[in-house]
Amino acid sequence: MANTRSIWRATALAAAAAIAIAAVATARGVTAKAVALQPAAPPSPEPITSPASANSAQPQLSVSKRGVLLSWIERNGDLATLKFAERTHLRQGYGGQAASGWTPPRTVASGRNWFVNWADVPSVLRLPSGTLVAHWLQKSAASTYAYDVRLSYSADDGTTWSPSFTPHHDGTPTEHGFASLFPVGDGLGLIWLDGRNMAAPPKPGEGAKSGDHGGHGGGSMTVRYARFDRAFKQVEETEIDARVCECCPTAAAVTAEGVITAYRNRSDDEIRDNYVARMVNGKWSTPRAVFDDHWKIAACPVNGPSLSASGNTVVMSWFTAKNDQPNAFAAFSSDAGKTFSKPVRVDEAGTLGRVDIELLPDGSALAGWIEFANQKAQFQVRRIDRTGARSAPVTVAGLAGSRSSGYPRMAIANGEAVFAWTEAGGGGALQVRTAAATLPR
Repeated sequence: MANTRSIWRATALAAAAAIAIAAVATARGVTAKAVALQPAAPPSPEPITSPASANSAQPQLSVSKRGVLLSWIERNGDLATLKFAERTHLRQGYGGQAASGWTPPRTVASGRNWFVNWADVPSVLRLPSGTLVAHWLQKSAASTYAYDVRLSYSADDGTTWSPSFTPHHDGTPTEHGFASLFPVGDGLGLIWLDGRNMAAPPKPGEGAKSGDHGGHGGGSMTVRYARFDRAFKQVEETEIDARVCECCPTAAAVTAEGVITAYRNRSDDEIRDNYVARMVNGKWSTPRAVFDDHWKIAACPVNGPSLSASGNTVVMSWFTAKNDQPNAFAAFSSDAGKTFSKPVRVDEAGTLGRVDIELLPDGSALAGWIEFANQKAQFQVRRIDRTGARSAPVTVAGLAGSRSSGYPRMAIANGEAVFAWTEAGGGGALQVRTAAATLPR
């Protein structure tokens, strides 16, 4: 990775030179405008052998004190299996960890009645206690969008898993998905989209709008929250927002002041902007838009936001296509999400969205998205700092421009950035790939 460190050093020297030039100009009495300095580009990722086998997709990354955890689904006919592997700072020797840095894959659960979707993906998270918790989606009835969030946990590093259970108890054959899991104290919290209010038939004259899923009735999709204690006893379930976009992924992060969640809202006149809500003194704040994009669309774009937090610093990224201009944006907050800075455009020429964002140790952020230009799709990343300055983009991998490429993922841990994405091969074969880049010290 010596070449990537050289890139960072060269950019730093260029920045120093720009500052020196500005200082000389000021000393000579020249009134100069502020010099905008471009941040150093992220190090170029290098491929690492993926722990996922063929016919794999739906990658997800989470981070714990041990390092990055990758989860994915492997398919064998109608059998879906959720697996995971960890990439820890110990590299060699942990749990038979391979030279690639990934532990041998372990199985969480499998089933022939799962709901498997390119955007609504399972996850595995290691809590601060060391306990692993996983979620996946399981059909609850014959209709297409009748499925539940199923949770399970393991106290022995994934050797055995508890019987699965749900965070919702409405019993309706409706959609429950797009879950985001996170630690709450020594327990578990999660956010999910809940379609219990969509079980009833549409009211006369309401009909099924083009934004509604086929098979859903009237009513609105909601966002809900649940909390479990250390023994996985459920101690809370509540509604956060009563009307949201039906099939855009949610996001959640933990700040110094509590949990913050982000999701795509849906107004009565079909404005679908990205909102946040905060857990304050045990209660959820009134949801509000991070930025008023005013994107009016009578269909779900299946494009959710991303969040990252450290202390009171929060960064969020999102996709919008107002006026048929598909762009990705990011904004910072220094007060745990109460307020956000002016948005910074993330993409270059245009994007399919499917954003991800992670705070870096220096307070800047690594933003990821699918760049789409000249009929070519690429998983790209760039650094963005609080001033709004952007680095040059770096391409992680080429992707299929269809839904088969899913959501590419990023995570930061142990001095490196880890990337995961789905590669579409010939004949429709899918394969989860991984890469990593060492962050400069």
